[in-house]
Amino acid sequence: MKYALPFVLAGLLGGSLAAAEGDVPAPSSIFIEGDVEDLSQFVWKKRPIVVFADSPDDPNFDLQMEYFTERIDELVERDVIVLTDTDPSVQSALRTKLRPRGFMLVLIGKDGSIKLRKPLPWDVRELSRTIDKNPTRQREIRERRANDS
Repeated sequence: MKYALPFVLAGLLGGSLAAAEGDVPAPSSIFIEGDVEDLSQFVWKKRPIVVFADSPDDPNFDLQMEYFTERIDELVERDVIVLTDTDPSVQSALRTKLRPRGFMLVLIGKDGSIKLRKPLPWDVRELSRTIDKNPTRQREIRERRANDS
């Protein structure tokens, strides 16, 4: 709940952008708290980034969420959805599958495969570079350029 204000502000700002541009989702809609049973719902639609911590007060979790809120537009542009899990006492499906120890960030590609695991927060610029090197993202960039021409 301590991130509610940035998400509300991002949602308000993003909501007005979405209305103007038509197909851009409200940035606040990219954040999902708690357990997601099955990542297959995102295959070929979104790039999940899963952020684990043992507590919502974990300084690494705070820093990671700060990084995300500062550059939310870059995440939206890359079809990212951020899933957070800060309660290790609930053995969620994501925890069982990805087996985090303390703080962990996991980038999952649109194909459903794990592209990156990091034990420390990563800046959105670094994540964007990793995503942009992916062949699926390269194809998306080419298609967008072709459509803009």
